[in-house]
Amino acid sequence: MKLEKQKEIKLPCGVLGLAASADGARLYAACMEGKVFGVNAETGGTREFVGKHESFASRCVLLPDGKTLISGGYDGALLWHDTESGQSWRRVQAHSFWVWDLALSPDGTRVAAVSGQYLAGGEKYEPLAAAEATVKIFDTRTGDLVKEFSFLPPVLSAAFSPDGRHVAAANMMGDLRVWDLQKSGAEPAAAFNSPDFTSWGTTKSHHYCGGVYGLTFSPDGADLVCCGMGPMTDPMAGNGKMTWQRWAWRETPARRAAAINDGQRGSGLMETLAWRPGGAHFLMAGRQAQGTWTTAVFDAASGELTCSLDIGGRITRALFTAEDTVWLAACPGQPPRKDGKWPDHGRLFRCRLEA
Repeated sequence: MKLEKQKEIKLPCGVLGLAASADGARLYAACMEGKVFGVNAETGGTREFVGKHESFASRCVLLPDGKTLISGGYDGALLWHDTESGQSWRRVQAHSFWVWDLALSPDGTRVAAVSGQYLAGGEKYEPLAAAEATVKIFDTRTGDLVKEFSFLPPVLSAAFSPDGRHVAAANMMGDLRVWDLQKSGAEPAAAFNSPDFTSWGTTKSHHYCGGVYGLTFSPDGADLVCCGMGPMTDPMAGNGKMTWQRWAWRETPARRAAAINDGQRGSGLMETLAWRPGGAHFLMAGRQAQGTWTTAVFDAASGELTCSLDIGGRITRALFTAEDTVWLAACPGQPPRKDGKWPDHGRLFRCRLEA
């Protein structure tokens, strides 16, 4: 199997969120200047949407009808955008802190937004509990809040199960939770921890770091796959192990069913997971401190790395639009000014996955 870059599209600023139309012809990018762009996947032409966030636009999701895009930002807000006109027509203040991640239910009727700030709660720098719910679920048609759950912040990632019944979230401490949305109350259907996704820094600065940045259910809904960065002693270096794990979350207690092999990873933060259509493979990507790749494809049955690619920089989102086509959103790093202007430093990469 081989993964290779085929196309590169430039955007004015780093891309943090990515969505695509059902046919893959249109892409939507949430960017670091708070802006959202529509992108023609074939020509690379871009259109800036009129509504923007007051800080970074961190994520975006596209409703199944292709007419409405919802973005989340570091201003804690959700914005509803009309994809045809590019106008934003609804703003909901979801959180008082950053929206770290968004997840859309398979039927498009619910969007989950997760948040939370890491504040030291004691002498051991344990995270302080949030003053508000850190996992909130909204009706995409009305913008109404329909469910909320308290979870130790910062909550970095979220995912819906394939049947839409469950929502999962994960935080910086390696805690994972799954809630049954058909049941009343806030008791999770599953709650477990993986210490492989967090660490206590002892060099230069003392605080916890790491976390589960990418989260997805397996296509059959039986497992949760998560990715992030493993333990390190120097939190300023960002050189924890590049990590994914697969958990059988329905078992009591939850069982770690698989994990990346030590010989197949480097050091750095993995931020995104994407299933190849059909579910035989999944992709993980992020940024590396040491190693030979930023993006890799794994066999879902064996967990073995099948192919990899080093694009460089920071890969923030990955999205398959066909069995052999995956788009990567990137923040390669801001270059110096030229003639008083910042050069384009956001990227979208189209990559081909061949047998």
